[in-house]
Amino acid sequence: MQLRNTVMMLTALSALSLVMTGCPGDEEGSLTCSLDADCIEGEICHPAAKVCVKTCTAGADCPSSAKTCAAISTSDSRMVCQCSTDQLCNSEGATDQVCSSLDKVCSPKCTSDASCGTGRSCDMATGQCKASGPKTCTPACTGNQVCDTNTGTCVNNGAACTGEGQSTCVYGTQFCSTSTCQAIPAPTCDNYTAFQGKSSLGTSGTIIYSATVQSATTDTAFCGSTNSKRVKVAISAYSSTPFPTNKDDLNGFFYVRVNGTTIDGAPTVSSSTGNYTVSGTNRERAQIVSSLCVDPASTTTSTGYYFTNGNFFCFQANYP
Repeated sequence: MQLRNTVMMLTALSALSLVMTGCPGDEEGSLTCSLDADCIEGEICHPAAKVCVKTCTAGADCPSSAKTCAAISTSDSRMVCQCSTDQLCNSEGATDQVCSSLDKVCSPKCTSDASCGTGRSCDMATGQCKASGPKTCTPACTGNQVCDTNTGTCVNNGAACTGEGQSTCVYGTQFCSTSTCQAIPAPTCDNYTAFQGKSSLGTSGTIIYSATVQSATTDTAFCGSTNSKRVKVAISAYSSTPFPTNKDDLNGFFYVRVNGTTIDGAPTVSSSTGNYTVSGTNRERAQIVSSLCVDPASTTTSTGYYFTNGNFFCFQANYP
């Protein structure tokens, strides 16, 4: 927030110095961000484009540079102002912005693949970030090998690693468990089969690699009297970008029911201590405790979780 406000203040001061020359000073151009806190009030950090975008409920809330109010994606119902042309993105004083063909938001022109983030590449001619897509391994991997979709090479499961999460294992396809690299479990649950948003998945976003049942107790204060059993599922994930320090800033995290219905996962995480724990030098790991309310007689429930551009993780929660 402080960085974003500082930039806006400097922009305003610059505008005052340009009034006499007739140069534009009211620049609404998006600034790059990593968290919602980097943006000003009324904006959020777009989970894929990583630029500040204005939230809205109707097109009337949006600036002329991005006049359409629409959901971020089929799996993220938050409404933001979206653009339609490069010309409109530059209509309020900016000169180096494009209307992202992937995200439909105004973004600075990219200058390298690194400026586009994991899983995307820069079209230097247009300044557009494009989905680079997963690479395939030819010939196909055999035996105890898995395909590193970032490099298109076969790597062995069972390679030595330390700690947990990604460690030295292949991002998006492996995780470190008991000092060896293991393959991320493939989704096979009904939740995944019925899920209609598979285009939102990938190997470049936050990766969920394990889950356990933390507890299952009657909790009418949290769940009410009908589905009164509260099951806590502890989810472990790693990320190439720092996890936010507050669970309320956990963007792009979703829970999928057995019928494929997707709901925002953040509200299932209690704000009380111990339900959201971030660790690692760069806040690259997190344990996220999702609370589900189930029938008091139930002893099992099929769950599905994912992050935008990450893997779909199935977990059969069994409890007393």
